[in-house]
Amino acid sequence: MDRILITGGAGFLGTHLCKALLKDNKDVLCLDNFFSGSKNNIRDFMFHPYFEFIRHDIIHPFFAEIDKIYHLACPASPIHYQYNAIKTIKTNVMGTINMLGLAKRTHAPILLASSSEVYGDPAVHPQNEEYWGNVNPVGIRSCYDEGKRVAETLMMDYHRQNKVNIKICRIFNTYGPYMASDDGRVVSNFIVQALTGKPLTVFGDGTQTRSFCYISDMIRGLTSMMNTKDFIGPVNLGNPAEHSILELAEKIIKITKSKSKIIHKPLPKDDPVRRCPDISLAIKKLDWKPKINLDHGLKLTVEYFKKQILETN
Repeated sequence: MDRILITGGAGFLGTHLCKALLKDNKDVLCLDNFFSGSKNNIRDFMFHPYFEFIRHDIIHPFFAEIDKIYHLACPASPIHYQYNAIKTIKTNVMGTINMLGLAKRTHAPILLASSSEVYGDPAVHPQNEEYWGNVNPVGIRSCYDEGKRVAETLMMDYHRQNKVNIKICRIFNTYGPYMASDDGRVVSNFIVQALTGKPLTVFGDGTQTRSFCYISDMIRGLTSMMNTKDFIGPVNLGNPAEHSILELAEKIIKITKSKSKIIHKPLPKDDPVRRCPDISLAIKKLDWKPKINLDHGLKLTVEYFKKQILETN
């Protein structure tokens, strides 16, 4: 039986990946320091015979005998990664070095959850994997943007120099159950605001666009990538349907039947104007594309947050 290590296993993506792999009868070792992950996310797995949790910060070396590594650890929302920028860059650099060292020793394939943020505020649209990006190396987002770019560099150098079996996935905006209500990502922000009757905060005029991929589609993409033989990436994983932030706010108000209004605030520094993946490579190499459209995915996510808000009140 494969023993699979998931760094950041108690986070949003990690929780869903743990769940999917346990369902597939895999032996899962979940590593998290709860900087942005949550013990509540994984409490249902704690007594599963194939689940093991270790509280550990991957900026320190970690030793175990494992067969595969999903390296997801890193705060992914601007609020979390800017809260402690040095911690974020350390996770991306030192954490990735430590995981690559483990992969080298155990001969385990390692998959990096990179990000569409490597493209920065893109001058090319939609973004394909050949595009090198437009990132501000000294901006307030660079701890994450440049951190992920360095993590990709490390992956490639360990592959070229030490023959480590690597996989690089560039993840675009993903949403669904187990998102933290206070994580500052736009989908969870809007849903919580709508359900609690607060105004929905749109930064800028709301014409900036994003692509939104439902979590089950993303997990399918990550596991497909791990199971490929000779393809190392990088590969874009995201939903190619492009939506404006204003459109997203209006959809959420409609789905929640909220009386909340939309208010506008200034656009944060270095916030990308357009972000949308070209997924031709994922279709060709992984036979993967998203199945769940935004309306359906939002309904499922709203139901989750309704339960969360009821439980906390």
